[in-house]
Amino acid sequence: MTEVRATVDGVAPGPAGSYLDLPQARDRRTAPDGETRVRELLGRMTLDEKLAQLVGFWEKGDGESVAPLQGEFADAVRLEDFSRHGLGHLTRAYGTRPVDPAARAAWLWKFQSDLVTGTRLGIPAIVHEECLTGLSAWKAATFPTPLAWGAAFDPDLVAEMASAIGTSMRALGVHQGLAPVLDVIRDPRWGRVEECIAEDPYLVGTIGTAYVRGLQSQGVHATLKHFVGYSASRAGRNFAPVHAGPREVADVLLPPFEMAVLDGDVRSVMHSYAEIDGVPVAADPTLLTGLLRDQWGFDGVLVADYFGVAFLHLLHHVASDHTEAAVQALAAGVDVELPTGDAYLRLPEAIRAGKVDEALLDQAVLRVLRQKHELGLLDATFTDEPPRDIDLDSAAHRAIARRLAERSIVLVGNQGTLPLAPGRSMAVIGPNADLASAMFGCYSFVNHVLPQHPGVDAGIEVPTVLDAVRAEFGADQVSWAHGCGVDDDDRSGIAQAVATAAAASVAVLVVGDRAGLFGRGTVGEGCDTDDLELPGVQRDLVEAVLATGTPVVLVLLTGRPYAIGWALDRCAAVVQAFFPGEEGAGAIAGVLSGRVNPSGRLPVSLPRSAGAQPYSYLHPALGEGHEVTNLAVTPPAPFGHGLSYTTFGYSELTVPATVPSDGELVVRVRVTNTGTVAGDEVVQLYGRDVVASVTRPVAQLLGYRRIHLTPGQAVTVELTVPTTRLAFTDRTSTRVVEPGDVEIWVGTSADRAVQGRTTVVGPTVPVTTASRRWTTSTVG
Repeated sequence: MTEVRATVDGVAPGPAGSYLDLPQARDRRTAPDGETRVRELLGRMTLDEKLAQLVGFWEKGDGESVAPLQGEFADAVRLEDFSRHGLGHLTRAYGTRPVDPAARAAWLWKFQSDLVTGTRLGIPAIVHEECLTGLSAWKAATFPTPLAWGAAFDPDLVAEMASAIGTSMRALGVHQGLAPVLDVIRDPRWGRVEECIAEDPYLVGTIGTAYVRGLQSQGVHATLKHFVGYSASRAGRNFAPVHAGPREVADVLLPPFEMAVLDGDVRSVMHSYAEIDGVPVAADPTLLTGLLRDQWGFDGVLVADYFGVAFLHLLHHVASDHTEAAVQALAAGVDVELPTGDAYLRLPEAIRAGKVDEALLDQAVLRVLRQKHELGLLDATFTDEPPRDIDLDSAAHRAIARRLAERSIVLVGNQGTLPLAPGRSMAVIGPNADLASAMFGCYSFVNHVLPQHPGVDAGIEVPTVLDAVRAEFGADQVSWAHGCGVDDDDRSGIAQAVATAAAASVAVLVVGDRAGLFGRGTVGEGCDTDDLELPGVQRDLVEAVLATGTPVVLVLLTGRPYAIGWALDRCAAVVQAFFPGEEGAGAIAGVLSGRVNPSGRLPVSLPRSAGAQPYSYLHPALGEGHEVTNLAVTPPAPFGHGLSYTTFGYSELTVPATVPSDGELVVRVRVTNTGTVAGDEVVQLYGRDVVASVTRPVAQLLGYRRIHLTPGQAVTVELTVPTTRLAFTDRTSTRVVEPGDVEIWVGTSADRAVQGRTTVVGPTVPVTTASRRWTTSTVG
């Protein structure tokens, strides 16, 4: 076999020093001289100076909330007065309102210089910013949403994107990014699904770790969100209680965080707002210290989700006031309160009252000082010139955005209509067809901040689907009708849409979501749903156009999967785009024309109905339903599904008859492009534990590899799976690899293209942090 390139599920190791190296070198720790320095600084600090390092300051300004209960909190003092003893974090200097980046950078350099020269210890602040789909700043490139990253099954491209984001952040003096989100999707009704990567923890872990490495390769610290359990809220409601059992937490919700900590060397973690079985995570030392630090060895900084410490008093009611909330959070392991100091600034009274040992405070301050040392802030003078001419949306950024968008588009269904032949008359219809904001998720600057500033343009070029289709096919071939809104009940435009469709040879209906915050969108933070039908009267629009007899290509621009099984049966084609970013419209038009051969795969199952939720492909046998219930749960399209304009054949699967319980499983399969056009295939390896001491999923992703094949080309893909990929938490609450039979197949989770079987032999083996977690692959 000729080895082409070794990867870890698509993550190429790259040259030495690359952000894709495996394992990632943990070489950024504070050196002995640095440790002496930070301890000397700590020894000189007054109590006020210590507290200043553990809080942030947020100039929120006027406008609608961009954080939960933001209006309940207000900075009553000016920044200059608040930071007279120093400052731990400056909150969202660029992403709170539209400010010219160069002008804001000049202000920031002056503020940091004043901290260096005007405070007793001269310690600059860490500047943190949102960066989930790009740097949250006016005029900055906006990439596809994380659900699209999952659909692309391409960790190295995600790492490249994160590196580009980090370059912009570092240039503007931003040191810490509040991303990635590693919550495993458990219920599509939850509004924050669009911020998540997938319903499979291994896919979340590999993609999320790639993002961490890419961002941190530029000297910007990533922050894992939201540790842990946030996405498992009851009925998919934001801030609802989490009643996940300890096995679900250990085997489904925690692995992505474990991978990003142990293999990504992430430098910051943010606690979740969740309460798990009645215990708020922000006050849980078992998770925040016992697991994260003592077991996993995390030595970075743990920050609060915004207002999360105060919520121990205001929402969870496990603290009688903000002071007690601060005591509980600090004792649990929360180092820094964000975005402000509403609770932690009350710690002096608790220390004087003997409710908290000042040594706990010192421990948190040391961690912050070490982080500032790692970031080079303890030596920064800010006497250099701030950036004046910086292109936050360069051609290089847009090229990455385009490639990621193209690889993330999922062709869910196609009855031979796509790709569309040139010269056909096309009707482009729907509320998202000519709406630039429909390309972006909730945490994009366009949807997160700009709605509070009407009249301010996006600052970046964002073609709509209508623009892109006209450019792709010729404006003279394309007619247009709005049809209806995203989520209103106005049907007055449907008649015009019907007439437009009837006069065309094909109708492209662009429907879906509007991302927003706290009920101001159909998806996004605080925008949950109890109905997985298309929002508003969009289903009525589709039905009316279908009734014309004109073939319908349904294009979904959404932040969650919807119950569209009916569309797969009746539409000529169904194209799913999960908020594909500033270059997303061109990617969609390219898929329609065939210029782009679709290669995205569903990172989350398409739901059968809202009533069938929560559902995951990782369900045990009882989760399938069948004859034991009258409620169908089988998804119309499963996790991993996606069509292409070519076909791929699988053959020559080799699986060893046995594998040691402490060893590795080497699987080989021959993949051939049996069609007439070049295309990408995502080779997916699945397994099923036939008999175990606890119930196991009917399918589990063990590894994957994206490959490109020309017509007739065949390659052998070899995947080396450590047996720890089969590990689970047994009846003694120990994560183990058990001996026994395992079914192995390659294909989508539901489609077994080729299959085999192996037997894990040997003793039951406990899993430790030293165990391998990654499947590697070669192509030859």
